[in-house]
Amino acid sequence: MPRIRDEFRRAQAAVAALFLLLGFQYATWASRLPAIKARLSLTDAELGMLLMACGIGAAASFPLVAALIKRYGSAQVCAGSAALLALVPLAIGAAPDFPVALVITCVDGVAVACLDVAMNAQGARVEERFTRKTMGKLHATFSAGALLGAVLASAATAATQNLEAHFAAAAALILLVVGYARQDLLPDDERAHQTTEMAREREPKKRLRGVRIKVGVPTRFMVWAGAAMAFATIVEGAMNDWTALYLKNVAKASVGLTPLGIALFSIAMVVARISSDAWRRRWGDARVVAAGGLLAGASLAAAVLLHGVVPALVGFALVGLGIASVAPCVYVAAAGNGTDALALVSAMGTVGLLIGPGAIGLIADADGLAWAMGAVAIAAAIAAVCTSRITWHYAPARDDEGTHAEAAVPAVVPAS
Repeated sequence: MPRIRDEFRRAQAAVAALFLLLGFQYATWASRLPAIKARLSLTDAELGMLLMACGIGAAASFPLVAALIKRYGSAQVCAGSAALLALVPLAIGAAPDFPVALVITCVDGVAVACLDVAMNAQGARVEERFTRKTMGKLHATFSAGALLGAVLASAATAATQNLEAHFAAAAALILLVVGYARQDLLPDDERAHQTTEMAREREPKKRLRGVRIKVGVPTRFMVWAGAAMAFATIVEGAMNDWTALYLKNVAKASVGLTPLGIALFSIAMVVARISSDAWRRRWGDARVVAAGGLLAGASLAAAVLLHGVVPALVGFALVGLGIASVAPCVYVAAAGNGTDALALVSAMGTVGLLIGPGAIGLIADADGLAWAMGAVAIAAAIAAVCTSRITWHYAPARDDEGTHAEAAVPAVVPAS
């Protein structure tokens, strides 16, 4: 593959490739869950535990992830974790029984957390070095990777029931992408963006094979940014899991229309993330995330109050437009406050995805799905409030043509 001449485009493409392969890897083995379930003779409960183990591994690993990035740098962690992720589907396909598969999916969660934090650190580094916005497009690339993984899984399933052949082909593609991306990843900036408060912290430390793991009290920034990420991912997870049921049971949509909820939400998410970098340049990160969270909350609340299929579909699309920018902007802010903040924010996003669907299910069981979706609207508003507690400052950023414009970048001093 010929190298891109422009240094910014080359770095952007390398990081985008990592986002692409993370979505591709997850969709690869998640799309074959029916075959995995049949091969291991799993019950529905065991299959749920398998998926939960992945999330638990990701959420629990944030101190290790931060330590690895500090020790080896985000570029090395990206390459190592991505290479490991290439092998995980093969291991799952060859797992002899449920306990072994459970361990493998937990390892997958740890590797996902490592790549998630490291590639977002790389994305923030690209924005900082070239003073150009790109994080929204990078997050949109993840969705494209998931789509490619699902398409390949569909083709592989039609061609053969052999999991090993499918997963071997996917592993080869992932390793090729890693080899392409690795050469253009940026070295970490040795000038750590740490606040004075963080620098003064005295944290108990543990060592694991030369890697120092710090366990300490989160800073105020980490609390607010982590909460914003958790509530934003609760909204994302709930929209993915509950829109079809809402349309069927509450809005009384026909069977053919029920898939449109998640389709419109997903399309709006991708469009908003592609467009969000331009919005950030024009209005700044603070306004984009606050307005987005409020738009998502107000749109979903209106859809619930108005009832009906059309209000629901319009509301779901507006939720996607609003909530899409929150995660990319908060990731950039977290990267500006150090690796510990970035790792914790990523872990809180995983926690939101884990607890959100279950919590919505409990509310729906007790008070009805309309009330549950109302709770999701409140979660979007809370995410907006949490982002307002982060102090943002302005620095010159360039548009895609290279001219300078004022755009918001995260401050390293948290709001009090």
